Amino acid sequence: MSNFSPKSKLCLLFFITFFILFLNKPLLKGDEVEAYPYNYRLEAPRVILSNVPFTVTIQAEGAPPEAVIPFTLSFSREGVLIRGELKGSNPYESEEIRLSDSGRVQLTLQVGEQEIIRQNRVIPGILSILPPLLAIVFALSFREVIVALFSGVWLGALFIYDFRPFAAFLRVVDHYYLQAMTDRTHALIIMFSLILGGMVGVIYRSGGMHGVVEKISKVARTPRSGQIVARIVGVLIFFDDYSNTLIVGNTMRPFTDKLRISREKLSYIVDSSAACIASIAVISTWIGFELSLISDGFVALGVSRNAYITFLQTIPSRFYPIFTFIFGFAAAIMVRDFGSMYKAERRCRTTGQVIAPFAVPIADPETTLTPPPKEAPRRWVNAVVPFAAVIAITFCGLYLTGLSNLKAERGAAYVRSAPGYEIFGAGDSFEVLLWAFTIGSVLAIVMAMSQRILNLRRSLEGWVQGIRSMIMACIILLSAWAIGGICEELGTANYVVEVSRSILSPHLIPMVSFMLSCAIAFATGTSWGTMAILMPIVIPLGYKMPLAAGLSPAISESVLLGAIAGVLAGAAFGDHCSPISDTTILSSMASGSDHIDHVKTQIPYAFTVGVVSALIGYLPMGYGISPLITVPIGGILLILILRFIGKKTDTF
Repeated sequence: MSNFSPKSKLCLLFFITFFILFLNKPLLKGDEVEAYPYNYRLEAPRVILSNVPFTVTIQAEGAPPEAVIPFTLSFSREGVLIRGELKGSNPYESEEIRLSDSGRVQLTLQVGEQEIIRQNRVIPGILSILPPLLAIVFALSFREVIVALFSGVWLGALFIYDFRPFAAFLRVVDHYYLQAMTDRTHALIIMFSLILGGMVGVIYRSGGMHGVVEKISKVARTPRSGQIVARIVGVLIFFDDYSNTLIVGNTMRPFTDKLRISREKLSYIVDSSAACIASIAVISTWIGFELSLISDGFVALGVSRNAYITFLQTIPSRFYPIFTFIFGFAAAIMVRDFGSMYKAERRCRTTGQVIAPFAVPIADPETTLTPPPKEAPRRWVNAVVPFAAVIAITFCGLYLTGLSNLKAERGAAYVRSAPGYEIFGAGDSFEVLLWAFTIGSVLAIVMAMSQRILNLRRSLEGWVQGIRSMIMACIILLSAWAIGGICEELGTANYVVEVSRSILSPHLIPMVSFMLSCAIAFATGTSWGTMAILMPIVIPLGYKMPLAAGLSPAISESVLLGAIAGVLAGAAFGDHCSPISDTTILSSMASGSDHIDHVKTQIPYAFTVGVVSALIGYLPMGYGISPLITVPIGGILLILILRFIGKKTDTF
């Protein structure tokens, strides 16, 4: 500064002092932080449902831990909604906020002199259920599943993107379908479904499927015994619903075709077995997720209770899966059906047509695959060995990936003493199924070539043909996932929960929990999403409301267990019969059934069992009546329904 005059030095010193004292005050006074260059993050739903609570998240990214930053959050029509403080960079999550009006609103975050503005739309809550409802009604009415699902996605996008039809159409393609395709889990499902199709194509062309039919036909020679065998196989593959669906459907289809059992009945057997057995099995891909939800619910309540013991206690109260098995085996033994299933079975018995004349199976290898050479031997081992390998690899893979995941999450010391159910629950079923079906495909090709039934070229041709037979099913899966994304963004489940809150009483909690779970799972097509939404709500209600009402300890325990069981059973109901559930679609695909025919024929059965579960199972449980009493009563009632409403379908 030697080149500056004394006057210049004095001016420079004055400006530096002024800058420090007035323009950069946080350097001297830490409690006034509004001038800090933080990046404020404000998250709120793009679409808000009127009179349905929602959450807003606010965060000052990069703020030091000691910073305390006051803020206000206001809406253009409601005024100031929240006054609070941000502490460091920790996110602030608002309590449940409700808005009563509909239309465009402005959300304003005020932090010191800084404002962050978001434009949101508030719509009536009932609009949130229209997209899945439209898809279901269109699919059942016009039998065009892809168009129906696309229409539902477009309608939801219309609500989300300011009622602009063309913009909504573009977002359906470049956002919702793209999002469904790029999700890792969805991509794995598409991949192992296609590879499974390839494996089936090779097995079919090598004569393995024909050999299985000839072998089983020596044991089961009538529709009655055929249905019983299919049911038993469905129960034996208890560890994963996807494995159950794909293996049982593909192995049993040629056999049931020969016995004149309709594809509609086979797809019902497959669909009603998969989720129901996986949801109550003590070792399965479901149990880890179910236990985590139960455990988190008790932790949130501050209650010390073993989640696994509670899970076991709920098994006798899983009325829907239990009654479904009773109903399914009774229908097979009695050879009786009613409604549209009776028509399908009579058609098949009398004409031999396994599908309706105008039905369009979403995947039907028998009509798209090349049959085996006439001189080729029909050896059942060429089908059984690849599928047995798939089962063994899946079982071992779930255990190994579960060990690996638990070790990464909790350490090697914990893994050494971890129970088996937790290890299997932590396994990556989607990745394991991809390995299993890939190895199964290679094994099927090697077996066909080693026996000189097929050469490499014909084996690969069969594999590619099998993949082609799955394309339509995969497109439907993508559409179902896209509408699931729409339902999540619109908050469909939150609206259903909010509407149902007002009818709850302590004694009705088990039944309402079951019915609510059924409704959400049916509308959204997701069982795990339904459980994740409802369990944090139902466990506190099932625990606190009976205590507040002064109910006895025995009845209070019955209400709590019934509430938990109701959510888990209702989720299985939706996974089983929702037209937009991936398990329902996979059941149609694996069984070679027209998807709409599958849905139409099984819904009367699912709703019959669901009503009996609600009225005979969960309603009495709210008053402390044991499942040991209600399960036999419900089972007998279902048998009587088959006896007096059902009609004989067997002509043999």
